[in-house]
Amino acid sequence: MHTQAEALFFEGNRLLASQDLAAAADCFRKACALNPAFAEGWANLALVQDRCGDAAAAEQAYRRALSTGCDAFELHLNFGALLAAQLRFEEAEMSYGKAMRISSGSAALWSNLGALYLGMQEEEDALACLERALQLQGDHASAQVNLAYLHLRNGDFAEGWRALEARNWYGPLAARITCPRWRGEPLQGKSLLLADEVGHGDMIQFVRYVPQLKAMGVRHVTLICHPSLVELMRSVAGLDAVWSTNVAPANTEADYWSPLMSLPHYLQTRADNIPADIPYLQADAARAEAWKMQLYHSAEEASAGVPWRVGLVWRGNPEFENDAQRSIADVELLAPLLATEGVSFYSLQKGAAQDAPILLNAKRTQQGLPPYPITTLGAQLQDFADAAAIIQQLNLVITVDTAVAHLAGALGVACWVLLPDYMADWRWGRNQGTSAVDSPWYPHTMRLWRQSRGGNWPEVIDTVAQSLQGLKGLQKNQNETKT
Repeated sequence: MHTQAEALFFEGNRLLASQDLAAAADCFRKACALNPAFAEGWANLALVQDRCGDAAAAEQAYRRALSTGCDAFELHLNFGALLAAQLRFEEAEMSYGKAMRISSGSAALWSNLGALYLGMQEEEDALACLERALQLQGDHASAQVNLAYLHLRNGDFAEGWRALEARNWYGPLAARITCPRWRGEPLQGKSLLLADEVGHGDMIQFVRYVPQLKAMGVRHVTLICHPSLVELMRSVAGLDAVWSTNVAPANTEADYWSPLMSLPHYLQTRADNIPADIPYLQADAARAEAWKMQLYHSAEEASAGVPWRVGLVWRGNPEFENDAQRSIADVELLAPLLATEGVSFYSLQKGAAQDAPILLNAKRTQQGLPPYPITTLGAQLQDFADAAAIIQQLNLVITVDTAVAHLAGALGVACWVLLPDYMADWRWGRNQGTSAVDSPWYPHTMRLWRQSRGGNWPEVIDTVAQSLQGLKGLQKNQNETKT
């Protein structure tokens, strides 16, 4: 029986290597049914279940492996990572500690421990762990990227940009580009191909460097970007060509190429010289006019610019590693905001949650309550050019940390960004408490609002709702003074 269990285990490993997770899990599960004391089988089953997003089943399998008396390094390391992902910091630290007692020479362990301390906001310990990981393995990409986030969050851009060069998520595209990678060589009279980054927000934030490149004498700049960004990016001053990732040629005659987020490293961006000539994106005039007439009830209303118009986004891409913390799961939490008098809200939310306001208002109608003044536009947004055309008609955008925040900022439209306490992205700087602060990437237009503790969105939303009401009151007083 054990021989059969081992055969299933090895077959599961083969399937796991080929990324057939469902079949691999089935093999491991059958192996453990044949041999309930098969620690390696339980551990690998847990690993697969974790990758499939079933954290509860993965934890149960890890605990079955531990119950056999297994004290393997990989078991404690992987279980610690599962616990850390659930923000169970003390348990994760204990699991990593058990792995450390078995072997303290693993760069992966030190990197994971450093990431854990980053999440706990124990930055000195995080720095020590990440540096130890790199002492053990100088090219450990996760440790370098985590170190980059730590430095960038603290405003140490020189070290941060350097460490961020370890990222490799543009690898498949890089393999298709035949010209040399730009690493700071003179660009006078040269042509440059800028390759896309993973996030739409990254693309919007860092395309700001194109005018600076042209001022340095670059003859021709081509950008490869996500299909939904192509039309929007054509508004960037200095861009000579824009290609979609799904049609970009495998060959190019450019002199050099560069990932977009490598530009601040080689252009030596520091906290005091961030290029922030806002706006650097523009909405298409025809689209903007069409959306303007759709958002207002009449030409007279459009001319007068009333009522106040606020765009909303409360959830990000669920595949983002910190989405559970950065997103607001339930649109009903926005109720204090939606109740602000004299404001019309427009949902720019895309994806699974885009119809949530419709369902919310249907529920209110059934309860005999008046519907909130919110119009859902997500289903009508074909690309970011549509979103830009709408945003230029708004007085304010309120959003969690998504690409829409960067879009509003790049357009020069007022934007309030709601940030989590746990692992807020490096680009928003250090946690300075719940008081709103400005963003140096989008000065004078963007304000950042943070949770005081993990998961406390109601406090943030109440504060933002009060600030919006106060802003509306100020606007009313100014209008009365003018009349």
